[in-house]
Amino acid sequence: MAPEEAGIAERDFSALDKARVVEALARVLPAGALMFEAEDLRPYECDGLSAYRALPLAVVLPATEDEVVAVLTVCAELGVPVVARGAGTGLSGGALPHRHGVLLSLARFTRILHLDPHARTAVVQPGVRNLAISEAAAPYGLYYAPDPSSQIACTIGGNVAENSGGVHCLKYGLTVHNLLRVRGVTIEGEVVEFGSHALDTPGYDLLALVTGSEGMLAVVTEVTVRLTPKPQLAQCVLAAFDDVVKAGEAVAAIIAAGIIPAGLEMMDQPATAAVEQFVHAGYPLDARAILLCESDGTPEEVAEEIVAVRAVLEASGATEIRVSQDEAERLRFWAGRKAAFPAAGRLSPDYYCMDGTIPRKRLGEMLEAIQGMEQKYGLACINVFHAGDGNLHPLILFDANQPGELERAEAFGTDILELSVALGGTVTGEHGVGVEKINQMCSQFGEGERLQFFRVKAAFDPLGLLNPGKAIPTLHRCAEYGRMRVSGGALPHPELPRF
Repeated sequence: MAPEEAGIAERDFSALDKARVVEALARVLPAGALMFEAEDLRPYECDGLSAYRALPLAVVLPATEDEVVAVLTVCAELGVPVVARGAGTGLSGGALPHRHGVLLSLARFTRILHLDPHARTAVVQPGVRNLAISEAAAPYGLYYAPDPSSQIACTIGGNVAENSGGVHCLKYGLTVHNLLRVRGVTIEGEVVEFGSHALDTPGYDLLALVTGSEGMLAVVTEVTVRLTPKPQLAQCVLAAFDDVVKAGEAVAAIIAAGIIPAGLEMMDQPATAAVEQFVHAGYPLDARAILLCESDGTPEEVAEEIVAVRAVLEASGATEIRVSQDEAERLRFWAGRKAAFPAAGRLSPDYYCMDGTIPRKRLGEMLEAIQGMEQKYGLACINVFHAGDGNLHPLILFDANQPGELERAEAFGTDILELSVALGGTVTGEHGVGVEKINQMCSQFGEGERLQFFRVKAAFDPLGLLNPGKAIPTLHRCAEYGRMRVSGGALPHPELPRF
């Protein structure tokens, strides 16, 4: 069965008349909310995965839900693709514009509409920054738990689209675990709500379906999030290891002991060296790998858990163990981990961030394999992991100005993702599929599963106009990918101009 039979047709949008599209959008938007000149479109040509770029036909910046409805209605009538965009910090090309479509920016949706400290909820617009929610909730002793490393800039709408996590997702969950309700608009201009302000809602769990759907089902216009009480105390344990396999085994041992830390992160030696130069976190530079394990709760709970964690780490072969003695030291330990991405940018003109997830017990095996891939492709890689849930973030360093290095970086990343699947994991943990991992979705899922994905999309977007060409590979593409992998070649990502 082809994608057309599932309700989503592969379409050629190249015949769209730009002037007609711009004229129709201008009729429904106020002055200053529509851009279509090339120099104005350039800032929107890529997201955080900057290796691939495309200019849209136009960019719209609505400020109200009614304006979003009007834009989507026009685009549906004209058959114009639409890509929703938040802060542009995504790392899978999920917000990459469609060059024959409209990019819908939600940058003007920046209001916290209501914060209820008694119900521990906040109603926010999608352009509100992740960290801004916690800042607004802080006077009430509350915060928003999911904390991506980009939380100072990334927005809640993008977090919903990608089901983002962060260093504390092991204990407090991903975005989907911290939502009550999402309001959005379908491609046909219908306002819909998923979930409710109650703890449960009748019918299918469509809230979980839309969370992580990468802008392919609806455009988010409002989100109700759960707020979490700030713990009385938090302490972070830093453990050094002389072997990456031992560090990986220590992660599995902590979870096997029945300990669920607030955060459990792993960094290899090249990563600690990079961030130490950048933020001076005090990491032991002679260690082959370090673990950061945080405990939070009441002082009694924290003290008990720290003793248990220390015992597991010692039994696992840790060569050094430190426990943060005050809040400043705890924040310094975490500052190094959260600075891994900008630190990588100081080492190399470009880097390619992977996002596979594997069983915790196989972390050491993956790190050893990555070392072999470095030799194979002649490129360095620094590794930071959300180790507690097996979420990998290898950062492949390359220079796009050097012929062939981008292609080698892509092939390196492909090997990591393919091995993640072979080890019993997945091709993404929190960054989404976008265009970056669309080929590897062919390895992760079979024909029947992909057809069901298309059917779900068709139920919300029968015209296939919302973020087309992302996340779900067609059967034809997977067939081509299979042939290319057998022959040792590489199937390029669709419609993606390089640097």
